Formats: sequence, structure tokens, C-alpha cells
Amino acid sequence: MTQRTLLRHLLAWVLGALAVVWLGFVAIGLRTGVHEADELTDGHLASTASLLLSQRGIEFVAARDASAPAEDLKRHDYQQSMSVVVWDHEGRVLSRVGDAPVPPFDTGEGFATLDLGQPSEPWRTFARWDSPEHRRRVMVMLAIDERDDLAWDIAGQVAEPGFWLLPVIALALGFAIRRGLRPLGQLSNDVARLDVRSGEALRADHRHEEFRAVVDSINALTVRYQAAMARERQLAGELAHELRTPLASIALHAQALDGALSDEDRRHAQARVAHDALRAGQVLQHLLTLARASHAELAEKAVAFDVVPMAARVLADHVQTAIDGRQELALSGSASLTVVGHELLLELALRNLVENALAHAPPDTLIELQVDEAGRWLQVINRTRHDGDAPDAAGVSRLGLGLGHRVVEKVVAIHGASFSEVARGRDERCYRITFGAAAA
Repeated sequence: MTQRTLLRHLLAWVLGALAVVWLGFVAIGLRTGVHEADELTDGHLASTASLLLSQRGIEFVAARDASAPAEDLKRHDYQQSMSVVVWDHEGRVLSRVGDAPVPPFDTGEGFATLDLGQPSEPWRTFARWDSPEHRRRVMVMLAIDERDDLAWDIAGQVAEPGFWLLPVIALALGFAIRRGLRPLGQLSNDVARLDVRSGEALRADHRHEEFRAVVDSINALTVRYQAAMARERQLAGELAHELRTPLASIALHAQALDGALSDEDRRHAQARVAHDALRAGQVLQHLLTLARASHAELAEKAVAFDVVPMAARVLADHVQTAIDGRQELALSGSASLTVVGHELLLELALRNLVENALAHAPPDTLIELQVDEAGRWLQVINRTRHDGDAPDAAGVSRLGLGLGHRVVEKVVAIHGASFSEVARGRDERCYRITFGAAAA
């Protein structure tokens, strides 16, 4: 199926509208032509009657039948075959010229349409007395068919130029529209040749203001696309680097399991394989999370929602993990905090913070999620509740790769918020998400 073009669409509508308007003008022209021809004929009848009555010095001959004038006496295309009847005041026919039947005598004056002859035919007539004394009455007659022929001939002459001009105007309009759409065609070709992967910008030499807005929008999208691709390439490189270490460790310990190992070394190798497998799985999970964030930023519509129920749900999902690690979870602060954004993405970011806290905190640690409606922030605090120094990082089983915070940073950036670490006491770590006006 051939795709419709804008040129054909515009031509169809413009020429269709032109044809409708033109036909309307032609119809009005035909109607006006017929009306004016009728008026012209009536005026001719009245003029002929006045001319005959004004000839005072000419005596009317006795009544006689006069044949129609010879064809060679007609010298003009619009010459009409009129008939004239003259009566005296008693109704006697004094003179008769033309082939019209003699109409019945009456004393009326003016225009009339009479059916005369056998079979009857319509005639247009005009009657008039010569003076107030009513000595002579003149009637001038013309066949309706002849009058209509003249009317339609005049109307046709009026309307005919319109039918000849319509194709010419259609061709001129088609050329003008095609020429006027040439800049749009050039812009379309430039967009079709544009390679956003190479970072090439659309040329900005289009003179029309409407096209400048389109060019600027396309170039802005190209810049955003390049920036997004750069971020994704950087992240992919970091993920590949992070995956390389656990995968190499898994392969090394898997080979060691095939050798002669003591029971303790075998258990250690198996635990290391399981640990590295979890680490690789976490890297892949972060990759999927970032992919979902990119999709949501472009496709999903932001809505208003309450952060507190979401925070409670996240903590509830991690209760068993906290019990297994001999840690505690708590939710405190404001009863509600409404923001506008993507609830799923913020939940993913909050889960990353909670999971990171559970993975890094030693036993006997309170992990508290605090909400402040006035300050429009929520934060996750790790508070170690024992005397002495906090355990060294090497002594804690950590699966965090630093990628969890990258997920959080990307999600909060989508929502116009900020993510930062807040300075706390020696045994506390605090990470806060602050919502600004854009997320309110």
C-alpha cells in the first residue's frame, strides 16, 4: 500500500475545496445569467411597445396575418422573433405582426405569461395602452422557449470561463503548494539522513521559524541520546569490571574443588563459590534495575504517592534478613510524605539502601528508616548499638559493589531529588534522599 504524502493530502483538500467553491460560483452565475436574461427580455418587450406607441405619425394598417420575417433578415445571434398585436378601444385587431396566436382582448396592462394556440404554448407578453383615453392597445409577445434559449445561452457564456479557468487554477495551486512544501521536504530528507549514533547534529540553516523549533528539538534529543549512551557505556564498563572478579573467582575455586582438598578447604571453596555467585547475581540485578530506570524515565507518567507506606513495605520485606543477621529494623518520623514521581523506581532505590545497610552492618545494629515531611526527605541510618570500635570492613561479609548507590543516584536524578551521605556519629552511617520542588 502506497503511503500518503502531505503534498497529496494538501492538494486533495485544497482542490476539493476549490471545486466546491467554484461550482457554487458557477451555479450562482447560471442562476444570475438566467435571471438577467429574463429581465433583459422583459425590458426588450417593454421597449418595443413604447417604441410602437411613440410613432404618432404612422397609421396602423388594417388587420392582416403577417408571416414571420425571412431568415436572411436576422442579422444578430440574439435577435428575437417578437410578435405584435394592436387593438382599438373596442377590442378590434388593428394590426398583427409575427407568428404568435392572437390573444384574447382585455384592458389590463403589464407583463404576463399566457398559454396560446393549439396545442397551447407559453408566451411572455407585455401590454400597454397608448394614452389615458385608451384609444389603442399594443401587446408585444415572445415565445417562452425562445426566451429560455436566450437566457441559458447568456448564462452559459457567463459560466463557461469558470470551467476553463478551474484546471488552470488547479495546476497553479498544485505548483504553488509543491514549491511551498519544498523546505519541509528538505527537512524530512535531513532527518532521514541523520545518524544519531554518530552524534551528528541536524543542520540549522532552515529559514522558517517553525522548522527551527523542530530542528532544535531533534538536536536536543540527539544530545540527550548521546549523553545517555555515554552513561550506559560507562556503566557497562564498570559492570563488566565488577563481574570479571567474581566470575574469575568462581572459575578458580571450581577448579580447586576438583583437586585433593581437605574437608575444611573444600567447605571454604564451596562457600567462596556461593559468595561470588551471589556477588555476580547482585551485579546483574543492578544492571536490570538501571535498565528499568531508563525505560521509566522516558515512558512512564509520574503520579503522586505517599512514601511512608512504601517505606513500611520495604522494611517488611527485609525482616527475615535482619533476623538472620541479628539486626533490627525501624521506621520513624512523619506519618506521611507525598511526592510526585515513579513509585516503583523509588522503591527500588530504597531497597538498594536497605539491602546495602543490611549487608554492611554488623550484628546488633539498628537500621532505621526516618521520614521528615517538613524537610521533605527520607534517610536510612545504620546505628551500631555496642561499646568499642566498629568491626573492620574485612571482617564483615559484604556483597555491595558500590553500584547500589549508582542506582539510587540515577533514580533520584529522574525525580529531581538529591542523594547524599549525612555526617553522623562514630557508630552511625546515614544516607538521605531529599525531594525538591520538582518532586513535590
